[in-house]
Amino acid sequence: MAEVNYILHLNAVFQQFYKDTRLNPTHISLYMALFQYWNQYRFPEYFQINREEIMKMAKIGSKSTYHRNLKDLTNWEYIVYSPSHNPFKGSKVKLLKFRTSGGQAVYQAVPNSGQAVGRTNKHITNKENKTKGQKPKNENEAVQFFLKNKWPATEGQKFYNHYQAIGWKVGGKTQMEDWHASAKKWMLKYREILKSKPKGQQFQNEDNLHTNRHKDYNEPL
Repeated sequence: MAEVNYILHLNAVFQQFYKDTRLNPTHISLYMALFQYWNQYRFPEYFQINREEIMKMAKIGSKSTYHRNLKDLTNWEYIVYSPSHNPFKGSKVKLLKFRTSGGQAVYQAVPNSGQAVGRTNKHITNKENKTKGQKPKNENEAVQFFLKNKWPATEGQKFYNHYQAIGWKVGGKTQMEDWHASAKKWMLKYREILKSKPKGQQFQNEDNLHTNRHKDYNEPL
């Protein structure tokens, strides 16, 4: 099993793509399809490929284009292609390793041996999902947050009940990511309402941020 840091490898190979004027989009899509295969096999030195799957993954519809691009990538030292000439046995491919300096395909042993991109992405996605859609555990948590920021408990209750009713979605569409930020936005919005009151208009219990004006709290902030 080869030792490959896929992030460093892809950074280096994309630097080389940028400098190599011989490449066209088909070369790059084919290389990325081969790289995905290499990743799925956990980066062995050589791995077998299935032509139909690689062509589908690379969005290549012509066999002649596929073989021509494989030959180009081999000649230009991105890969080593070993055709099997056997319909029951897949051809073998070796992806040469890249380092960031010079951009030349050379062997480079680096950490993170055999780590699959898909597995790592899944880990990151799961971590992100845990932070998305955050909301207070209950009404009391929202109330305590408002009290901590020197706002009355009733505003915390209004905030909680409003977003609880619409599934904790901002504007009724986008899932809330940080309810603390949304709560502070709620507070700022209410301050704007207080500042915009007509001159001389009296608010009941203004020190507690209560108003005698009727406000529809079902409106998105």
